[in-house]
Amino acid sequence: MATIFSRIISGEIPSYRVAESEAYYAFLDINPVQAGHVLVVPKQEVDYFFDLSPESLSGIMEFARMVASAIQSATHCIKVGVSVVGLEVPHAHVHLIPLNELGDMNLKHKVEMSGQELQEMAVRIRAFVPKEYL
Repeated sequence: MATIFSRIISGEIPSYRVAESEAYYAFLDINPVQAGHVLVVPKQEVDYFFDLSPESLSGIMEFARMVASAIQSATHCIKVGVSVVGLEVPHAHVHLIPLNELGDMNLKHKVEMSGQELQEMAVRIRAFVPKEYL
């Protein structure tokens, strides 16, 4: 059975997409730790992040770097934190979280955002994504 992320990538489940390439998909987390929290996933369904091929592992991080730059520009955060946990969904993924202080990386903390607020944030981030990834 396809993971929820594979279903998001295929369009079966709607998402707030911020960037996409042939191999990777980036979208807003609907239960964000901070406004602008993005998940970056490979389109290939692999459960454990470190089971990705060396090419996919370096590729996802390069794609995440581009998305992190767009997040930082859109949110005016000091830095973008990176977390790879992989316990909640059996599909490799990277969390990109806008940071202004150390407590901003607490994955148990959630920020309430409406669908409208998520849509507006996706638009703000996409404004800084290179056109070939839109």
